[in-house]
Amino acid sequence: MINNKLKGKNILITAGAQGIGESITKHFIDSGANVAIHYFSSADTANQLVAYAQTKGQKALAIAGDLTKEVQAKSMVEKTVASFGGLDILINNAGSLVARKMLSEMESDFWDKVMDINLTSMMFVTKAAAPYLAKNENSSIVNLASLAGRKGGHPGSLVYATSKGAILTFTRALSTELGPQGTKVNAVAPGLILGTSFHNTHTTKESANETIAGIPIKRAGNAADVARAVLYLASEYDGFITGATLDINGGVYNM
Repeated sequence: MINNKLKGKNILITAGAQGIGESITKHFIDSGANVAIHYFSSADTANQLVAYAQTKGQKALAIAGDLTKEVQAKSMVEKTVASFGGLDILINNAGSLVARKMLSEMESDFWDKVMDINLTSMMFVTKAAAPYLAKNENSSIVNLASLAGRKGGHPGSLVYATSKGAILTFTRALSTELGPQGTKVNAVAPGLILGTSFHNTHTTKESANETIAGIPIKRAGNAADVARAVLYLASEYDGFITGATLDINGGVYNM
């Protein structure tokens, strides 16, 4: 999908070099945007994406960082702005289930770790980016939530689902707070997206097949299904959509 509204725009994508994030980054590059690709462990893919963007004559850089540390989140945003001269769009994609744990197994350290990765890091990045986004007449933030944030997830995803549900509320609250500065804030909530390290790690083939059987359109999603939706919301930086969550789940859950 080519979106001409994104040509020349400066985009920062967290966890932009694996799974859904990698697909989002590629879609932005193909739409003519400059991309800052944050990564935690996927250095090779991040560098390949930078090279791909540069072959198209666009600016790109890869930035490593642990976004659960506020100083690193701030540094990532500042490096992006220093390289591009500004920031138009922020994609908050970083997050992980980490492991499945039931309430009876829950330790406070594990609870805090998952909350930090999924929610606190998003706050740190957004806090650092908001003043730069405000320098534009219009700008956009898209947050990655999850169907688990709507339905509660499968057993063992208590803290993950809770953090993703919080992202839905974070998105609504931020849209109210940042609306006056011209920043639109929206979220996407993907359902079963196969072919990503997340589901390769945390979802068995049997569980996936069982889930697919209950999806009205009878297929799982893929990373590009999510990336197209993210690009659409990002490009509505001058539109009337804010505080919204777009559900991407094949019709298994709607409201």
